[in-house]
Amino acid sequence: MPTALPSPARERLAQALVLTALLTTTVAYLRGQGRIPWCACGRLFPWTADIWSAHCSQHLLDPYSTSHLLHGVLFCGLLAWTVPKLALAWRFCIAVALEVLWEMLENSQLVIQRYREGTIAQGYTGDGIVNSLADILCCAGGFLLARRLGLRLSIALFVAIELTLLLTLKDNLSLNVLMLLCPIPDIKAWQSAR
Repeated sequence: MPTALPSPARERLAQALVLTALLTTTVAYLRGQGRIPWCACGRLFPWTADIWSAHCSQHLLDPYSTSHLLHGVLFCGLLAWTVPKLALAWRFCIAVALEVLWEMLENSQLVIQRYREGTIAQGYTGDGIVNSLADILCCAGGFLLARRLGLRLSIALFVAIELTLLLTLKDNLSLNVLMLLCPIPDIKAWQSAR
């Protein structure tokens, strides 16, 4: 007769199954939305730097991947504050689930159209599936990094990345959210001037 797994092993298995289900659901949803695995050019690059090209959000990583890393930093802090007694591994699963929900929302026709109208991403057609999965992994990495760094260093990292993106791209997580929710024409004009 098989013996039951010890409690910690059952927990780890449950968490692994949850994470696998989240990633599988993401791929199925994106395929259902008509998203392609990667760039229509047929080649998969590990990195694309040009946010103005058709390659952005189509390959493994791009400058916006750092915004997804910041999602993980934010989720780590928010979950530590709101559910501090929940085991870290389950908070990690919740953070990944939140990022999966964002990827699904971000790749919906409603949000794609909103990006085109309100932000500098006028040619945005949605993420390639590989890019969406990489964004989820960046969020997971941000969560783990924030956990290791602690609150003060995580805040410093967040500010440093936001300022770097602002200075190099004229875009960052904060501006992206602002322009998605409440587009400001003067900011859009400033961002569009290359």
